[in-house]
Amino acid sequence: MRHDAHTFGILFLSTFKLSAFTFGGGYVIIPLMRKQFVDRLGWLEEQEMLDLTAIAQSSPGPIAVNAAILLGYRVAGVPGALVTMLGTVIPPLVILSVISLFYDAFRSNLIVSRVMKGMQAGVAAVIFDVVLTMAGQIIGRKRAVPIVTLAGAFIASWFFDVHILLILLACALIGLAQWRADTKKGAAA
Repeated sequence: MRHDAHTFGILFLSTFKLSAFTFGGGYVIIPLMRKQFVDRLGWLEEQEMLDLTAIAQSSPGPIAVNAAILLGYRVAGVPGALVTMLGTVIPPLVILSVISLFYDAFRSNLIVSRVMKGMQAGVAAVIFDVVLTMAGQIIGRKRAVPIVTLAGAFIASWFFDVHILLILLACALIGLAQWRADTKKGAAA
C-alpha cells in the first residue's frame, strides 16, 4: 500500500478530473478509471478492476463513488478511500450547485437541451463498450457457470422484466456456490 503525498495527489487529481469531465453516471466513469489505474499507472490488475466494479455495482449508492472508494482503499487504505471519495464527489457537488442557481435558464435553453440529448448518445456508446469489455472478459475465461449466469441475468432482465434485486441475489448465490465448490476442489487437490 502506498502512503506518500505523491500517491494521494495522483489519486485525488485523477478521480477529480474523471468525475468533473465524465457525464452519464458510474458506468461511464468505470472504463476511464480502468484506463487510468490499470493501463496508465499500473496500480491495479485487470481482474482487480473487474472485482472492484462488481462490488461497486452491488453496493448501495452511486457506482462511481463506490468504485472510487474501493479503488482508493485498494491503493492507499482508508486515507486513499477518503481522498478518492472527495475527488469524486466535489465536482458534481459544485456543478449541481451552480446549475441549481441557474436552473430556470438551463431548463428552457434550446442549446443546452440539444447538447444534453447528444450526450445521451455518447453515454449509451460508453455503456455499451463497458458491457462488451466485461462480457468479453467473462466469456474469455471459458468457464460455464459465469457465462450461463451472465446470459441468464440478461434474459431475466430484458425478456422477463425480473426485478434487478432478484437478479443480484441470484447471482450472489450462484457466485457463493461457485466459490464454495472451487474452495472444496482446491482443498481436495
